[in-house]
Amino acid sequence: MTKEISDSGWNFDNSYARLPKTFFANQKPTPVGSPQSIIFNEPLATSLGLNKHALQSEDGTAIFAGNKIPEGASPLAQAYAGHQFGHFTMLGDGRAILLGEQITPTGQRFDIQLKGPGRTPYSRGGDGRAALGPMLREYIISESMHALGIPTTRSLAVVKTGESIIRETELPGAILTRVAASHLRVGTFQYAAGGGTKEELRELADYAIKRHYPEIEDEENKYLSFLQEVIKRQALLISKWQLVGFIHGVMNTDNMTISGETIDYGPCAFMDTYDPATVFSSIDRQGRYAYGNQPNIGVWNLARLAESLLMLIHENQEQAVTLAQEKLSEFAGLFKKNFLEGMRAKLGLFNEEKEDASLVESLLNIMEKHSADYTNTFRALTTDSTRELDLNGIPDFTEWYKQWEARRDRQKESKDSSTQLMRNSNPGVIPRNHRVEEALEAAVDRGDYSVMERLLNVLSNPYSYSPEQAEYCSLPAPTPQPYQTFCGT
Repeated sequence: MTKEISDSGWNFDNSYARLPKTFFANQKPTPVGSPQSIIFNEPLATSLGLNKHALQSEDGTAIFAGNKIPEGASPLAQAYAGHQFGHFTMLGDGRAILLGEQITPTGQRFDIQLKGPGRTPYSRGGDGRAALGPMLREYIISESMHALGIPTTRSLAVVKTGESIIRETELPGAILTRVAASHLRVGTFQYAAGGGTKEELRELADYAIKRHYPEIEDEENKYLSFLQEVIKRQALLISKWQLVGFIHGVMNTDNMTISGETIDYGPCAFMDTYDPATVFSSIDRQGRYAYGNQPNIGVWNLARLAESLLMLIHENQEQAVTLAQEKLSEFAGLFKKNFLEGMRAKLGLFNEEKEDASLVESLLNIMEKHSADYTNTFRALTTDSTRELDLNGIPDFTEWYKQWEARRDRQKESKDSSTQLMRNSNPGVIPRNHRVEEALEAAVDRGDYSVMERLLNVLSNPYSYSPEQAEYCSLPAPTPQPYQTFCGT
């Protein structure tokens, strides 16, 4: 091991590798020909305790390409299952390899995973590789989500492999280094319940509790409490998605984390015109994962987690089902509470009134009826520039605006305080789909990364309301066909 690598700040402790072999396969990345660093996340590297200078060397690029294994790493591919569009499938990391778990200077633990480093035992005939465009897309969106204050996996680096991959056409290959609180999924528990022993399932559950919910380790029925805590995290996460108009696009159970982080940025996108039926994913032909359906899918996925845990929750199957159903029934109330609290903040409301839900619903109905832009409507309310909206002068919006103003007048906080709350709660800018595509086209087709760098800079502080944001708030030009996204390939 060279001095540069040992001085890079890696501090691995690989607890997942100490679980039963049922849950993973040891697997090293497949080396690539001529890797080239495309982007490196210096602030994230620093927070992880890594030496950002050492990792921006040839040795650092070699690590992110899978050509060198950092000191202390224990590369493996994780096994899991999942319901994909409602159909159960045995899966696993077909094109991802977990290098290990980095312990930060503050004692936090994060998975360091390479996405696209070659075949694994779970590749199911695939090449285990990834294309540059989707990896840059994940970098842009995941870092934007982090800046928006939404729990998410993050992106440390993207390297080009110097090799082409074949999909519909020939594409430049790339590898993303993903950072996560863990890669434990609902599908991990489905895998354990379906193909492992009860003791292996228990060991996995104990591991997840120790890693993510240590405060419940001593509870009488910690497995029921575990289910409850995951429900709470997901109710909060999905409410945050809804509040910014984010559409995940592929809410399969293997894409729902136990930690409550957003994971997998394949066909995701942000909504422009407000419409609960909005779908972007090319493969979601029935609207299963539409914007307005995300809370319903969330609880459906959590029911699959509950099913996987039944044998641990209670020895009597009927009693276990009853206990699990009681916890699942809490999701709707938790989600509505989180969403309404978030909407109050977006409207500058500090206190609660019983008519607030109706006020929010009325605004959303008006936006849907008149095809208003979701983000820009709240931005205009925040900056008192509703005269610039297409909604301006429309009678039902005018009436709603009077009701909103009266509602704000009834609270003791000042208008300035209300406006500041709105500025902190309504992003001035989001990763508009056409801007993301513009950045990816420049990067992939022309090797010009400056467009992406400017976009990332603007998205890094979405609540700043800076002059630099203005050009990124504009809507895309009309197109004959609706915008579509595709699963990362």
